Amino acid sequence: MSVESNHGRGATRNATPSRFNLKQHLVDGDWLDQVDALDGVAPRRTTVTIEKPKSILTRNSSPDIGFDRSVNAYRGCEHGCIYCFARPTHAYHDLSPGVDFESRLFVKPDAAKLLHAALSRPGYECAPIAMGTNTDPYQPIEERWRVTRSVIELLLETRHPFTITTKSDRVLRDLDLLVPAAKLGIASVAISVTSLESQTARLMEPRASAPRKRLEAVRTLNESGVPCHVAIAPVVPQITDHELDHLVEAAADAKARGAFYLPVRLPHEVAPLFRDWLEQHFPDRAGKVMATIHSLRGGKDNDPNFFSRMRGQGAWAELLKTRFEKAIRRYGVPQSKFPLRRDLFEQPAGAQMRLL
Repeated sequence: MSVESNHGRGATRNATPSRFNLKQHLVDGDWLDQVDALDGVAPRRTTVTIEKPKSILTRNSSPDIGFDRSVNAYRGCEHGCIYCFARPTHAYHDLSPGVDFESRLFVKPDAAKLLHAALSRPGYECAPIAMGTNTDPYQPIEERWRVTRSVIELLLETRHPFTITTKSDRVLRDLDLLVPAAKLGIASVAISVTSLESQTARLMEPRASAPRKRLEAVRTLNESGVPCHVAIAPVVPQITDHELDHLVEAAADAKARGAFYLPVRLPHEVAPLFRDWLEQHFPDRAGKVMATIHSLRGGKDNDPNFFSRMRGQGAWAELLKTRFEKAIRRYGVPQSKFPLRRDLFEQPAGAQMRLL
């Protein structure tokens, strides 16, 4: 039996997707603990499976989210962010929210065609489409598959408003599309920067762009006329919260159009994965980190309730809010708003796509 090392991945193990009574994916745990110490063990390779969904627009009615529709070109994310709240979705595929989430990926190459059909329907009402709200639209496999780019091409053609959230400077490869979209007032970008310390960022987000490259992308986008914001998301107490002021200062230096922050969320299988990660990388403060998260989340690992899930509750939540508000006033960075034009939208002409 061949065994692959998880070295360089975000999750320390493959968690069992037990909520759906799916089978265990782990081989013997003691064996996996020793894998990286063995000679000749191959690193875990990323696999990509083509997915053919019947629709691509995901709708939501959450009152604490500023969009009601989104497009996700990929399932799973090779960036491997340990705190990613999208990890539990992999359990629906009988895969682990752990290492499988960041190495067993799914691509939707027909995303733009499906979106074309959705925008062409009689009675379609235009509102901003969000990309990057589940998994990153500019994760490494975008370089080959270019699904995100094909979606942006369609949105620009139809003058449909959209937002992008990413942790990658690969977004700059689509400047030729984003600049004209921004001139029309239909495009906005948010780049997530969680830490300025390269070692911390590497541990939390092992395959995302380095913080310096993300901030350079913020600067380039804004200097090119594309409104780009900095998302300090998530803030991990006792690990990155001390950087909050410096991150706002860095956003100001990169000419960010705005900034916002979100405390870490640990839904479902994310919580045990995060605990294991803490024990491996921050054993000296693991208990303190979780105790602070509990103080933010009403004594639990996670608070799923609308509004409070985005800001937390209690003294720690108030402290973060106060510090952030003081920082944005000090450095002249407004809280992020994403006003985009909807009146320019033109439904796609004909049954076939012109650009794809």
